[in-house]
Amino acid sequence: MSRFHDGARADVLVIGGGVIGLAVAWRARRRGLSVTVVDPAPGGGAARVAAGMLAPVTELQYGEEPLLHLGIASNARYADFCAELTAATGLDTGYRATGTLAVALDADDKAELSELHAFHQRLGLDSRWLTGREARKLEPMLAPGVRGGLHVADDHQVDGRRLSTALLRAGELAGVTVHRAGAVELLVDDDRARGARLSTGERVTGEQVVLAAGSRSHLLPGLTDGVLPAVRPVKGQILRLRIPPAYQPFLSRNVRAVVRGGHLYLVPRADGELVIGATVEEQGYDTTVTAGGVYELLRDAHELVPGITELPLVESSAGLRPGSPDNAPLLGPTALPGLVAATGHYRNGVLLAPVTADLLAEYLATGTVPALAAPFSPSRFARSHA
Repeated sequence: MSRFHDGARADVLVIGGGVIGLAVAWRARRRGLSVTVVDPAPGGGAARVAAGMLAPVTELQYGEEPLLHLGIASNARYADFCAELTAATGLDTGYRATGTLAVALDADDKAELSELHAFHQRLGLDSRWLTGREARKLEPMLAPGVRGGLHVADDHQVDGRRLSTALLRAGELAGVTVHRAGAVELLVDDDRARGARLSTGERVTGEQVVLAAGSRSHLLPGLTDGVLPAVRPVKGQILRLRIPPAYQPFLSRNVRAVVRGGHLYLVPRADGELVIGATVEEQGYDTTVTAGGVYELLRDAHELVPGITELPLVESSAGLRPGSPDNAPLLGPTALPGLVAATGHYRNGVLLAPVTADLLAEYLATGTVPALAAPFSPSRFARSHA
């Protein structure tokens, strides 16, 4: 019997109130489980900085086929997921079925994009090759020098900030208990995760503990060595511009490109916001917005869409993507009984929120790991090491 008796014991304790933790909590509660979330600022996290591209096809990189299948499964759930959230809360998530256009600015980029298109075709994915003229016909604000593009009609977008707010509200309305305090220690008794000690001194307990603390997940005191691989922080700086009514529509869909070897994307919102991102920096836990980061994003965006310099810049920010050793998520039970991982989503946290929530809610309710989650077991690193 556990020696921790403070407060009521929930079926599920979720450590971390970002988009992943909140989505898991909401779905677990809808399965009839009692759920507690602990986070000093629930509804925050990397999703509040992310552009919110839902782009499993245009984000695809070689060797990531299992992640592609997970992303496509999540993307297919997004419209219903957001409709359920809006029905439950009355809040708009900013979901838009806009499609995504990936373009090439020079001959080398065109060759790389052409190879990606061939890869898509081999995998049976729906992406359509466009000439430069056809790309500019879809998006007239593109630079005249655009050489070609890929149009993926099913790669969409959502507003990460609105999504996080809606998830927090939906959870609370459904009966999720939210403690606005930090978890400072994982409580382990009889070789099983039992709960967490909070920054307030209170102890909260759960039959199962879901660790969804982003890039700080592996740093939680009390976590047994080797149970979770290091989840490194990968800094991303991002800009938010405003499209005045006179300039609308500026862009009709997500636009992305590789400029000087770096990935750039522009995401136009229905409310007139334009998000430009994002740098990729291995700088530890630093979230400083730098002049260099802002300059690079604006310089590359101007090369892709020259009219960008006419728009007001309203915000610059930086967040930390949680990257696992292989940049794929950690989903499911860990080697420590009672501890379940939901972290390491790297650049796909917003995209993978619905499928992560559904898969983990299924495991939490039944004790069975769904087949779609199996390739992302935290134990894959222990097996590799052995």
